[in-house]
Amino acid sequence: MTAAKIGIVAVSDRASMGVYEDISGKAIIETLNDYLISPWEPVYEVIPDEQDVIADTLIRMADEEGCCLIVTTGGTGPAKRDVTPEATEVVCDRMMPGFGELMRAESLKFVPTAILSRQTAGLRGNSLIINLPGKPKSIRECLDAVFPAVPYCIDLMEGPYLECNEAVIKPFRPKK
Repeated sequence: MTAAKIGIVAVSDRASMGVYEDISGKAIIETLNDYLISPWEPVYEVIPDEQDVIADTLIRMADEEGCCLIVTTGGTGPAKRDVTPEATEVVCDRMMPGFGELMRAESLKFVPTAILSRQTAGLRGNSLIINLPGKPKSIRECLDAVFPAVPYCIDLMEGPYLECNEAVIKPFRPKK
């Protein structure tokens, strides 16, 4: 079985400059390692909050690296440098607004400021791109909420079959 390629993009000016270590992108990798039992390969990058750099990275991961899933962290708030959703919208063929709606609803159970989050999701070719917040705790909460739909979405896009550890996360796939 060929390993599925999954892009992890940590969007942070300071982490990309080495001011501090990226912990958010590593939290995504750790979460996906918990979820997935099928083989997968991370394509991991830490980049600055620059819309063109984010867009170029997403395009390269989707079109050249062949990532079936690309998960970003950071750049989804209201600050002027937070431009990850804009970069995602520019590169996607179609948007998947339900992901952002569910992630915000889930996050509101924990913090009232979740309403400030602008994370979204969309499709580019055969890639599903999901924007997550930047805090590791929020990353896990959001992924726990939306990931049950991810494997079936990738199935519908004719991507690799993602098999999950159902003791950790139970994907939804319609009965045949």
